[in-house]
Amino acid sequence: QVQLVESGGGLVQAGDSLRLSCAASGRTFSDLTMGWWRQAPGKERERVASIDQSGSTSYSVDSVKGRFTISRDNAKNTVYLQMNNLKPEDTAVYYCAAMRPRFVTYDYWGQGTRVTVSS
Repeated sequence: QVQLVESGGGLVQAGDSLRLSCAASGRTFSDLTMGWWRQAPGKERERVASIDQSGSTSYSVDSVKGRFTISRDNAKNTVYLQMNNLKPEDTAVYYCAAMRPRFVTYDYWGQGTRVTVSS
């Protein structure tokens, strides 16, 4: 089992920055591919960014490229999402997720942290 706890959400204005953190426990963190997903009201959950076990390879959805950066600290069992130049359309609940080795789906999820961006 993997336990994931997100923090760092809040209410900000357009153009502001936030850093989300996700602390993991229960399994060797460096074995896990980690991702940040979000779900806006009335929309499906989408993958925002992901990062491989070593932190050398990452993915981000086009809508956040150049604004959001995913990173991880394996010594601290934590993955981060630095969000700059936030826009109202970034408003959503953000979830941290983990994928085990040799799996193709994210099967561990945090409880989510809400990000609200006002215009």
